[in-house]
Amino acid sequence: MAVIPAASTRPSADPVVFMEGGPGGDAFGAVPFLVASGVNGDRDLIVVAQRGTLHSQPSLACPEMDRFSATAVGLPYDAPSTGRGLVRAAKECRDRLASEGIDLRAYNTTENAADFAALRQALGIKRWNVYGYSYGTDLALTYLRRHPQGIRSVAIDSVVPPQTVSLPWAWDSAREGINAIFAACEAQPACKSRYPALSRTLTEQVRRLEADPLRLTAEPPGGGTPVEVVLDGGTLVNLLVADGRLVPSADVPAVLYELAAGNPERLARAQAAGATPAIGEFAHGLTHSVACAEWAPGFSRRDVLEAGRRAFPGWPDSVLAHAPQLPFEHDLCRVWNVPDRTAVQRVTTYGKVPALAITGTFDAKTGASWGPYAARTLSRSTAVVIPGITHWVVPQQPCAASVLRSFLARPHAPDTGCVSGVTPKPFTLIP
Repeated sequence: MAVIPAASTRPSADPVVFMEGGPGGDAFGAVPFLVASGVNGDRDLIVVAQRGTLHSQPSLACPEMDRFSATAVGLPYDAPSTGRGLVRAAKECRDRLASEGIDLRAYNTTENAADFAALRQALGIKRWNVYGYSYGTDLALTYLRRHPQGIRSVAIDSVVPPQTVSLPWAWDSAREGINAIFAACEAQPACKSRYPALSRTLTEQVRRLEADPLRLTAEPPGGGTPVEVVLDGGTLVNLLVADGRLVPSADVPAVLYELAAGNPERLARAQAAGATPAIGEFAHGLTHSVACAEWAPGFSRRDVLEAGRRAFPGWPDSVLAHAPQLPFEHDLCRVWNVPDRTAVQRVTTYGKVPALAITGTFDAKTGASWGPYAARTLSRSTAVVIPGITHWVVPQQPCAASVLRSFLARPHAPDTGCVSGVTPKPFTLIP
């Protein structure tokens, strides 16, 4: 745990506790973004390493999976052989963790939420404010449902509703985010003129790459030794669904048209970024303990495929058979072997605690509509949708950061006036 003091000389007594995403992310790595957004402006900020993550004991890091990911940039995304390699790496990690006496059944959102409740009491804090993003919103809503005592307010950013999140759900979010980018391009005359028919272009390129993958050599974005990469349909989709750092949303139309014109270099460099993962820093063990217990059960491979077909008709089934960002998860869950927890976790949160839901229209991981959806059962909630922003909205958009600070100061009446003035930035135009 770390406490970042309030910037104010007269801070409020109720701090903010931050819930990191992932699941499995390093919460301390988020501190610079939180401070830059002014989350600690008027109150202390408490940042907690969730159970199983970096800086907690034991850590559920999986270097075995990190090393496989480094080689997977040069493999077809959805090939059965790639899936076998991923599952083998996951089993190696699981077997090692089990040999160390770690009970993976204890790493779930219910226990994670209980940790935060126990921490508040241990610190002697009467009331605090909760701010979580991505998986941290799933955790925050679970925490509010199970441990409402001592919560002054809850802010959720890039929302994952616990009652809805599943492998098929990922296709709904991918469709919403990608289509929002295309609609925003359509609304900008220069972009519309330069990049017409983006949806058709994407479908054509997914189909073309899946039928005939490109094998290239590319230098990672940060420099270094060039590596071999494969660009197939699944790779293209997952680069677009990622949080926008590898392929910025403003570049998406240009990148697709470059690809269609025979220039895949920018996509190849983005794919090459995966060749240099931070070995042992991300807690894949927490990711799959949560996903396999709470997100995967109750939905078959066929359900995932059908959700993909509804989201993107005309795409190859080989691409649509895998939930974005979680390929081969059913196979992996068989070897991860944790019990189904959906009966206690796939539950709607109701509450009267003041709540703020912030989402971004370009978010293809957790679609923008899930913020208002989750807010419907929170009777004192405010939902804001920020145009033109991808995953984890507050650090990317000063207006969103202002709304969050206003909410923390006045949870019942946050100032959302700036939202109406936010528009997507102009898209990149190539000659």
